Amino acid sequence: MPENNMIKIVSSLEKVFCDSKDNFSALSGFSMMKNEKKSFQIIFSANKGEEVKFEVNSPLKEYFKFSFVKQIPAKMTRPKKCDDYYIAGNRHEFPDLLLPADKYSFTAEYNGLNCVWVQLAGDIPAGVFSAEFSRGGENAEIKIEVIDAKLPKQDMIYTNWLHTDCLMSYYGFEAFSPEYWQCTEKFLTRAAEYGMNCVLTPLFTLPLDTQVGGERPTVQLVSVRVTGKNKYEFSFEKLDKWIEMCEKCGIEYFEMSHLFTQWGAKHAPKIVAEKGGKSKKIFGWKTKASGEKYRLFTEQFAAALKKYIDKKGIGNRCIFHVSDEPSKRQLKAYSKAADIIRKNFSGFKIIDTLSDFSFYENGVVKTPIPSTDHIEPFIGNVPELWAYYCSAQGSDYVANRFFDIPGERNRIIGFQLYKFDVKGFLHWGYNFYYTRFSKRLADPFSEPDAGAKFPAGDSFVVYPGKNFEPLDSTRLHIFYDGLQDMLALKLLESLAGRDKAVSVLEDGLNKPLTFSEYPHSAQWLLNTRERINSEIKKHL
Repeated sequence: MPENNMIKIVSSLEKVFCDSKDNFSALSGFSMMKNEKKSFQIIFSANKGEEVKFEVNSPLKEYFKFSFVKQIPAKMTRPKKCDDYYIAGNRHEFPDLLLPADKYSFTAEYNGLNCVWVQLAGDIPAGVFSAEFSRGGENAEIKIEVIDAKLPKQDMIYTNWLHTDCLMSYYGFEAFSPEYWQCTEKFLTRAAEYGMNCVLTPLFTLPLDTQVGGERPTVQLVSVRVTGKNKYEFSFEKLDKWIEMCEKCGIEYFEMSHLFTQWGAKHAPKIVAEKGGKSKKIFGWKTKASGEKYRLFTEQFAAALKKYIDKKGIGNRCIFHVSDEPSKRQLKAYSKAADIIRKNFSGFKIIDTLSDFSFYENGVVKTPIPSTDHIEPFIGNVPELWAYYCSAQGSDYVANRFFDIPGERNRIIGFQLYKFDVKGFLHWGYNFYYTRFSKRLADPFSEPDAGAKFPAGDSFVVYPGKNFEPLDSTRLHIFYDGLQDMLALKLLESLAGRDKAVSVLEDGLNKPLTFSEYPHSAQWLLNTRERINSEIKKHL
């Protein structure tokens, strides 16, 4: 074990385990823009239960926020198909949860190394500053340069799916109760603070990750009333409240929930309506997607929704889906469903995640969202490139956010999004707290792998805290660092041109950067960002 009063500052990209040897490279300094959030870690040696106190001496003291890094157990840590770019040691407990800490003290949870996450954020003045952290006669110092510039507004659409039914199940409140709105607003505010500007909007109960014949709790923003045979009326009071809440939180785009079931578009989503004075399920697993009854419903619903959207003036901020992740063998069924959506929502952006280029070649999808390990055929061949990854993207060295991958493999996505001018990025799990197929609630603190069905870290980036407060993960912050890297390159582009920005990004590389080709080095990533910042300063 390191000496008792050891204290060291290390990069946010390091994964510090309690039994780690003290072989981490000290972080001596970094630069940042005035409106960035930047993180680093302080590691301490301690005995479990020990009260660890430290002192801070810095002009930036008021801008520091401290969290204790807690290790979370996991059974499934990586997908069956994986490469060799993972954490060594076959571990099953990982530093991930950020627990808000008292300013300058914490109780050690581990024998060995304990870690405090430090975030620097706020209306920070420009200048060069030092920050010294000391404990028991030992100290560590870091230099921080705040450049007199700000990152531009993010124009890439970023959606990380919010699952409000998971919040309902975890906290025990009903859909659209006062607690529902309070909790959802808190989780959505946190999402917006970390780059998310688009929200999955449950017009009807999400037909996602649901076992065939099974159901997720009903969350339906659109009220439906049956007025006759194949005749319906719609009201949008709850959707009104949703949009108002989202805009208050900083969300700009509304990603309307899928109008057909996942993996093939064979059925309608669960839709509840008032019929004969009673609430009744009128569509679901027994409804054929391309059947006459659901087609007539969709036509009437689309007409009413488009009228509502036009009245709200949000048409250019609405996105529609057909069905999630169709495969090539499901092309025929998906095509029929897509025809219905294209006909009824022409003029709107219609997007879906998929990996087969033939869907785009055949004109079935105008704006495909390919996975990062299948994106090559789409690059340069689609007018608007989007991307996504999920549990399946664990090989070919593509970026991901699993517990079991190095921090730089999470953060590298920012450079890649910039290099290929990606217009939208999607991930399915902001807070999915169910097991696979939504069979039951999974405790994210003890089952972060969704009941050993997904690699830990795939299904959520925030934990459910007390009083409906989301608790951050290290992965949430590191992914956001990637988005800030992307915006720093955008800033450099605005000052010196795109060719210059790409040149600075790829300086010294033997091969051009791609989604699977990049240096597997935290230091390279940190150095590259510093090089970008230095070039920005030259052009201010």
